[in-house]
Amino acid sequence: MKISFYVLSESKAQDFLGFICQLTQTALNKSAQSLLILIEDETLLSNLDTALWAQESTSFIPHQCLSDTDNKSTNDRGTDDSNINIVAHKSLAPVLLGNHMPANFNGIVLNTTTRPVNDFMTATNNSKPSRVLELILPDATSTQEGRNKYKAYQQLGYDLTHFKV
Repeated sequence: MKISFYVLSESKAQDFLGFICQLTQTALNKSAQSLLILIEDETLLSNLDTALWAQESTSFIPHQCLSDTDNKSTNDRGTDDSNINIVAHKSLAPVLLGNHMPANFNGIVLNTTTRPVNDFMTATNNSKPSRVLELILPDATSTQEGRNKYKAYQQLGYDLTHFKV
């Protein structure tokens, strides 16, 4: 698995939502794979949901929010999709937002959480992302969390790169 760390500058961190939207659009333009944005902060999820719909004045980034209380998702129709694999989700939207990894997910993960993506992968849901994008904010806490994730991925033998943006 390829893991890319994006170490954000102060200016990029000030427009965190804008950077996530820009990185999401870039990932969609460069790949036909689905993109999952892992978010544990409900406020960030709500703000990102709004930002993705209004990314540009003449367009939007189609996406779907996966709600989760017991690793079950609810689709826009209010029905439970916990037993539907990612193929069905992909037909709904190319970008998924949520605090868990859907079953059989094998696309790109943009991780905004403090935990490594492996913490969201279980033997029972058969998920194996092809690529992970990690965001590191320019503060001591985020930097330390990033170092911890880097070490965890390094121990697993993943291909690691980092970019200062």
